[in-house]
Amino acid sequence: MPNGRYSLHDTHDHELLGEERFSCAPGAAGWRYVSKTYAPDGRVLGSLDLTLDSRARPLRMELRAGGWQVRGGAVDGVAWVRTDAGDPGGESAAEGYDRAHAFTGGSPGFLVATARLLRLDEGASARVRLVAFTEPVLAPRTLDQGWLLEGVDRHETDSGPLLVERYQVADLATGEQQVVHLAGDVVLSAAGVELEELASPPNAWPSPPA
Repeated sequence: MPNGRYSLHDTHDHELLGEERFSCAPGAAGWRYVSKTYAPDGRVLGSLDLTLDSRARPLRMELRAGGWQVRGGAVDGVAWVRTDAGDPGGESAAEGYDRAHAFTGGSPGFLVATARLLRLDEGASARVRLVAFTEPVLAPRTLDQGWLLEGVDRHETDSGPLLVERYQVADLATGEQQVVHLAGDVVLSAAGVELEELASPPNAWPSPPA
């Protein structure tokens, strides 16, 4: 079960914004990613609990940040409820729905989830529609991304070969691009993300059921 720590940086000036401590593993449903994000001074900024089904669709997501909470999942698209964590009566709850494929946000776990949903072959590309929740207020925003699996690099290690997938990811509205390197279910590097510590080897993603 991979677990470790990412450092999170501003993509413009590389200022350290904090770190995310995570664990992830295949499970009975498909795959689960759990994390907490901390400010440089140690304050807890938020958390993510994401479970994918056997085809890498978001079975259940719970995201917290800035006093807000979002719970959602796949329902012929994606549906969610956004609430103020300081409103136990739920009067501030706002429901949302979009015919998108999945969710995304600031956590590196969302990059892994999207890559596994697309399951691209080397050299292949795809367009994906996502609902993004951005810290600190977690307001929903729908966006379209283009993903291209540029190549798969093989690195020899003491425990066997490590396959690193290299993706080109583009925001189709703004044209902004980034390169994402994935090994199994771990982000090795991405815009604003660096893997600082890993306690166990990355898991290979299981093949989808026939």
